[in-house]
Amino acid sequence: MRNTKLSSLVIMGLMMAMVCVGTMLIQIPVPATNGFINIGDSIIFITSVLFGPVAGMVAGGIGSALADILSGYAHWALFTLIIKGAEGLIVGILVKKYKNKFILSTSMVIGSIVMVVGYYIGGGILKGSFIVALESVPWNVVQGVSSTIIGVLVSTAIMKTKYMKTSEALKN
Repeated sequence: MRNTKLSSLVIMGLMMAMVCVGTMLIQIPVPATNGFINIGDSIIFITSVLFGPVAGMVAGGIGSALADILSGYAHWALFTLIIKGAEGLIVGILVKKYKNKFILSTSMVIGSIVMVVGYYIGGGILKGSFIVALESVPWNVVQGVSSTIIGVLVSTAIMKTKYMKTSEALKN
């Protein structure tokens, strides 16, 4: 008999590592914000769709916060833990029952809005000015749109595989 709790833990750990590596591996610097655009959000979205809201929250929050710490953005780690965790949780909840492309896209757009607003608030707090923090909004929108496109395409393709259709341990 398969240990589904152990399988879930292993999947969360693996996806957490993938979010961290995906965030750190491809970093497109944004000089205006001293930040970067990456594919970490795409992996959060994919995790939430394939493995559910808890896995999305854990992988998104911890994986992204770890990437911040390892990339020299430790001052953002607490904000990232909350923002990316909420992003993964919300997407996972919204797609739990229905996984067509419209629902996937809509949930990921909502998750992206959570990310944009969260980083705007975090930036306002860290920079001491919500006006200065506005400069990050367009870049975070680019991050959200690109992550939504990648997330929908990849998660839709993976859901069509025989393994995902038949695996009991991976059911949400």
